[in-house]
Amino acid sequence: MSVASLAMYDLPEVTAATDAWWGGLAHAMRHEGIADVPDALRRDNEVSPAWWAPDLLFSQTCGYPLTHEFAGKLRVVATPCFDCAGCEGARYCSHLVVRAGDPARGLDDLRGRVATANNPDSQSGYSAFRASVAPLARSCQFFSEVVMSGGHGASLALVAEGKADICAVDCVTYTLISRHRPAAVANLRVLGETVDAPGLPYVTRADANGDLLKRLRAALFSALDAPDLAAARETLMIAGAEVLPENAYDRIIEIENESRTQGYARLA
Repeated sequence: MSVASLAMYDLPEVTAATDAWWGGLAHAMRHEGIADVPDALRRDNEVSPAWWAPDLLFSQTCGYPLTHEFAGKLRVVATPCFDCAGCEGARYCSHLVVRAGDPARGLDDLRGRVATANNPDSQSGYSAFRASVAPLARSCQFFSEVVMSGGHGASLALVAEGKADICAVDCVTYTLISRHRPAAVANLRVLGETVDAPGLPYVTRADANGDLLKRLRAALFSALDAPDLAAARETLMIAGAEVLPENAYDRIIEIENESRTQGYARLA
């Protein structure tokens, strides 16, 4: 049986909606004549094992792994569009988040403070954050310390608890957490936004042929129009999808290279 995974925005509070969304996608895929469609999503403790699966049918990944560790190993099906602040079409940004009572009025006011980021291979939590700091750092250390949290939720918790002063969180994740865990953001505020980039794409395995890719796209757009999936799409804030040019995700590499050119190769 092939593998399907939708772990990127699968908060426990929206698991039922994610399962319903996959159920609709799977039904549409079978209608398009795709064989061996799994009934259920694979949920690992780690996201990346699904991306390595040689029989991967459908998943969602961050743009940074897509262009780095998994370059040439995954093929983009389409990029979903989300209905939330910070998204415009298939593009998204991260919110720069501080405590509600922090006197900072801009990112430069956080010089010498403590930052937290989820992982170095995250576009939203690390690379976009680094790109925002790079012009201010002027090739020097900007923060007194950078703490790796392991996840966006953990980064928000560190800031809320006063163990860090700022983090960058994917705007879709931040909105989902705000809706379903309001207490987690009650002591926080958005200071600003990072540079935007193409959003987290739906992908399949790299050796998927053109016919399978065509059928996957047809199934996705059919599911996006299905009335019985409206509630699941609304919960997940999915408003549509776009098939971007093949080179669209080069922007992820450009953002990283711009930081390096400014002498700020790592968030520090």
